[in-house]
Amino acid sequence: MKTTITTSRTPAHERSRHWHEAIAKAYFPLDLSFRNAESFSGDLTLWQLGDVSLSRLTSEALQYRRLSHHFKAEREEQFLVTVPARSEVFFSQCGKDVRCNPGGFILERSHEPYEFSHAEAADLWVLKVEAKALGGRIRQPDRFCSLQFNAADGAGGLFADMLHLIPGRFDAMSPETRATVGQQLVDLLVLALKADERTLTTGSSTVREAHLTRIESFIRKNLSDCELDPETIARGCGISTRYLHELFRDTNQTLGSWIRDQRLEACREALRDPSNRQTVAEVAYRWGFGDQAQFSRAFKAHFGLPPKEFREQARQRQPAPG
Repeated sequence: MKTTITTSRTPAHERSRHWHEAIAKAYFPLDLSFRNAESFSGDLTLWQLGDVSLSRLTSEALQYRRLSHHFKAEREEQFLVTVPARSEVFFSQCGKDVRCNPGGFILERSHEPYEFSHAEAADLWVLKVEAKALGGRIRQPDRFCSLQFNAADGAGGLFADMLHLIPGRFDAMSPETRATVGQQLVDLLVLALKADERTLTTGSSTVREAHLTRIESFIRKNLSDCELDPETIARGCGISTRYLHELFRDTNQTLGSWIRDQRLEACREALRDPSNRQTVAEVAYRWGFGDQAQFSRAFKAHFGLPPKEFREQARQRQPAPG
């Protein structure tokens, strides 16, 4: 689905309300401060890519504020990934400030108050991603919200390039293809975040982060092993079991819960894949769940639907053949 919103045909006295509603619909509720609300102009185009949305927003100078009351009643946390194409933007969250120029990108977390602004007319590309889609791939994605990442080279450059390609290809893509492209954008985003050396020193020592990175890699390679336990992981990573648990205490998540979340994420990807002919039980076993009933309960608690119902809904979203 593609949606376009503009202020060009909106009466001057209604532009502030109109833009507040447009922003809330595209992202989430925010307080907006205009230099001159009646003469303000802005355009927003949104492309839905499965569970991910991409938007391009052009507007005059503006300040956005996310306040505590905005997310009190919201259950699902979101991240916005903003890639400015014209003029500098300012972002402040959790006591940390960052200025981002064209050639970079930043992350904004929906469940913490923040301020985002640009003093000049801006052209912004914004990817909206569910927090659980990132949390299943990288530990504590919120720790990246104080950094400007490279959108000009490497994985970050490829991520930005792909954003720019989508509008011209969108109409020719089937809903299934759009959802796949959305997942590929998340894949590239994760690669770009992991490729930045600063993420190894954000929040703890380089040595501890290096250990955690190695541990996470080992676990992902062995998710299908139902017998995967702390002793096996510690031995495979050359550390003690005690130190393994100590490392995970710093992440606000237990080792067991992190492994479970990785397995659930892998199962979700398999169940949404139309080419996967495995039964739900086979998918669960493939990714390390030995107890089918336990898997179904965990999947529903994590994603809001039982695995069979999730697969059925995913198939209903696919285009009819022919």
